[in-house]
Amino acid sequence: MNISKAKRALRGEMNAGTAALEALRRGRVALGRRSERAHLAKLTREPARLTREFANMPAADLLAHFRTRNSPQFFAGFTEIDHTIALQHQLFPNETTRLINDATAIVERHCWSLLGFGERCFGRTEIDWNRDPLSGFDWPRAYHAEIKLIRRDGSDVRVLWELNRLAHLITLGRAYVLTNEQKFSAEFFGQLAGWRTQNPVGSTVNWSCAMELALRTMNLLGAFLLFRQAPQMNGEKLKDLLRMFDQHGAHIKRNLEFSHIATSNHYLCDVTGLLWIGVMLPELQHAREWRDFGLREMLAEMDKQILADGADYEASTGYHRLKVELFLYSFILCHINGIDIEERYWDKLRSMLDYVRTCLRPDGRAPLIGDSDSGQAFPIVRRSGDDHAYVLALGAGIFQQSHFKIKGLRLPEEVLWILGAQGVREFESLPGDEIPDSKAFAEAGVYVLRNDDLYLLFNAGGVGVNGRGSHGHNDALSIEVSACGKAFIVDPGSYVYTADLHERHLFRSTAYHSTVEIDRIEQNSIDESTPFVIGDEASPRVLRCEFSRDVDIVAAEHNGYGRLPAPVAHRRVVQLDKRKRFWKVLDALQGEGEHNFRFLFVFAPDVEPVLRADGVVQVCDKMRGAKLFLALLNRDERLKLVSQWASSEYGARSTTMAAAWSVQAHAPLIVRWAIVPVCKNDDEALRLELIEQLRRETGEIRFGVFGASAMA
Repeated sequence: MNISKAKRALRGEMNAGTAALEALRRGRVALGRRSERAHLAKLTREPARLTREFANMPAADLLAHFRTRNSPQFFAGFTEIDHTIALQHQLFPNETTRLINDATAIVERHCWSLLGFGERCFGRTEIDWNRDPLSGFDWPRAYHAEIKLIRRDGSDVRVLWELNRLAHLITLGRAYVLTNEQKFSAEFFGQLAGWRTQNPVGSTVNWSCAMELALRTMNLLGAFLLFRQAPQMNGEKLKDLLRMFDQHGAHIKRNLEFSHIATSNHYLCDVTGLLWIGVMLPELQHAREWRDFGLREMLAEMDKQILADGADYEASTGYHRLKVELFLYSFILCHINGIDIEERYWDKLRSMLDYVRTCLRPDGRAPLIGDSDSGQAFPIVRRSGDDHAYVLALGAGIFQQSHFKIKGLRLPEEVLWILGAQGVREFESLPGDEIPDSKAFAEAGVYVLRNDDLYLLFNAGGVGVNGRGSHGHNDALSIEVSACGKAFIVDPGSYVYTADLHERHLFRSTAYHSTVEIDRIEQNSIDESTPFVIGDEASPRVLRCEFSRDVDIVAAEHNGYGRLPAPVAHRRVVQLDKRKRFWKVLDALQGEGEHNFRFLFVFAPDVEPVLRADGVVQVCDKMRGAKLFLALLNRDERLKLVSQWASSEYGARSTTMAAAWSVQAHAPLIVRWAIVPVCKNDDEALRLELIEQLRRETGEIRFGVFGASAMA
């Protein structure tokens, strides 16, 4: 590939040197794939490449070695199994019953939960590892690099890949050690044999993405340790497993998802998988090479992908959770095996956890900024896409910081299985943390305004990956609002990727987010046919950020509408009044010409909005008896309630309502809003009087260095 072709193939600006390096890399990849394709049959037949010490060892001796070895170490809950069994039954009786029932369903019906689609079944007699479990599409048996992944026929490779990550084998393994029932171990070995038969090296879609191989390998390593004492494990099955690990490691190394332009969660998963194989299987010839390469590249990616304030540079809280897991579990694995990691990387991991803690809403759930595919690394328990609190519990145990222990949060099972009995004791000895203060994450462009049970997240971030995007949405200057322990205004989430390109387009569009749309164009250019490409026209910037005892205020603007024939800049100012417990939002649309301005506030699916006679939108949470009032202050027009979708889990969506207001008007235009919560002990009449008072107040609103500077 020549330099100009490389520059056309990759969006965004790049210098000639970078383009040349990328062209050379792509050329090497093409040559490597020709060689790989020519040798697929040999790669499938080839046994595991073991070190000299183990290559000629009799199968029985090799099995005895793996059953009795004390080094390398794995997570404490997997190795101190007697303590784990006792504490699992003692601390998690209901979860244990559910776990065993889930494992039984895997054995008897080949059914288990998959992402947000609920329980799915994957074949009565034998699991079909290449059939899309939703559309029924049978993915072709062909060379992995030539399989078309976006098909426009309802199939979704992301869903098939989730099935083939084999995370359910950890469920089988946990049930096996808790019950010692052989049906679970028999199912484990049977499924692995079927998987290998249906997926020869490099010849199905399950070899198309190195990230998927890495996550599958990590899950298999955990399951292997749980089943290594099973009676069904013999020398031949052990050799088959070692061959599978070696094939996965070699394929990942041949097909790394690296680019000189930008790397993402994919490449981070690739190198993390190599690190885990290298640490846990030193018996393989290439283990040390993979371990050293994986560790070096993983830390380099932490430097590259994690911003100075601890946020993921992909502009996605969902992928931030995945990366926290990757770094957290890998750092623990290295630590218990005497592999040194510099303190500055532990500090950065701590800052990643702090980002999770601050952004977590008072209801314990995470706002789903940008894409979220509900992906997890090494899922001991399957968590929904907006459940991020369990990683904080692990952080509390590791760093011994009560800041990461959410008050009232029950001990997650992950603490037992990752940190063991000692980790449980240390976690339980920590006091629960109080609600964090307001905080600015300037690098990420995320600002959290908090006070007691009041929470507002102001998203002034860009599309991510240094402006190249992929998992960012058109959500500049959008907000999330929680009060009285309940989320009222939310981000709509992601729903699906390639299964429905139109829905994918809607969920990342400006029109779906709690911000301002002008003339029905997007803040950043996006196209339905390219679901992971997004422009960087908006480029938000923060103009003012001040936090004080009584008032927090943040002002920001973006220029996504600068490409209109009559350009408009959107400036939004958000203010939290801590004494009177409400927010003011000011939208200033600065420019010229007549435009259609559409303002939207998306409500959570489980609240009930109604439009009152006085024009105020009243949003009710009947479970808590709480309400939120949304009022347009300086205009006579009434808002409308419109229906749309929201999603907190990949593949699942719920109908919800949004408050919308459209106006045909000339710029400049100033619009003011009040968001007033009514919690259990509040006087509703007084809260409504506050809104009327705000409507009566007058003051000169002028454009200044902070946008519309007066909040009166």
